[in-house]
Parts: sequence; C-alpha cells; structure tokens
Amino acid sequence: MEPNARNILGGRLEPCCGGTNPEAVPVTGPVTGFFRDGYCHTNELDHGSHTVCVIMSDEFLEFTRMRGNDLSTPRPEYQFPGLKAGDYWCLCALRWKEAYEAGVAPLIKPEATHERALDYIEKSALEKHYAGHYESGDLNN
Repeated sequence: MEPNARNILGGRLEPCCGGTNPEAVPVTGPVTGFFRDGYCHTNELDHGSHTVCVIMSDEFLEFTRMRGNDLSTPRPEYQFPGLKAGDYWCLCALRWKEAYEAGVAPLIKPEATHERALDYIEKSALEKHYAGHYESGDLNN
C-alpha cells in the first residue's frame, strides 16, 4: 500500500467506500479496493489496476455482467455482498475505459480515484464523469 498515494486531482487519495479513513472514521458501503481497505490503492500485484472509484449504476452493472464480470450477485464465500446502483467501488481502469467507449461508464469520485488510473484512461474522459459535475449541474467543466 502507498501511504502517500495521490488522486487524479493531485491531492491525497481519499476513501472510496467501506473500511476506515486515516482518521479512523467508518466509511459506509461494501469494503472495496484491491486490498479491501476502502481505498483504490494499487501495487505491482494489482494486475487489474483497481484504481477508479465509481458510483455503480444499473446500466453499468448490466454491461459488466454481460461481459462476464457479475458484480450484482452476492458471493458470500468471498465476503462479497453484491453491488447495486449507488454503491461505490474501486473498478479496474480498463473495465471503466471499456464502458466509457461503449457509452455506459459510471460516474466517478475523482478524490478517491488513484492517479495511476491515468496510465490507462485520458484525464479528459474521466473529467466528463465526475460525480460532482452531475450533482451541481455543471457538465461542461
């Protein structure tokens, strides 16, 4: 894990969901991340680059299920509750890019998206899917 990990905005990587943040405050939702610590941390063992903090949508969940990665179905044997629309999750960068190219990319939380996502995805593509832009109505910045 990287104690000084940065996000795509240049700041300190924030929690995506689940687990606890550095101030030991619980974060709600299923525990995500390659290390299941609630952050989109990565290292050389993370071949999928689970670096994009997304907000799940029904459209994306169906898209990824049709491509062989069912994230909706609970898998108790892996302590995986299954995801639903609105859940935050550290997604593989190339899966997000694939969904973006298909027009079904979920919104992202940029503060919790690891800067290494930029090794796979153009920043301009990610910027179009910042959750805050949709919440504020500002879709052009």
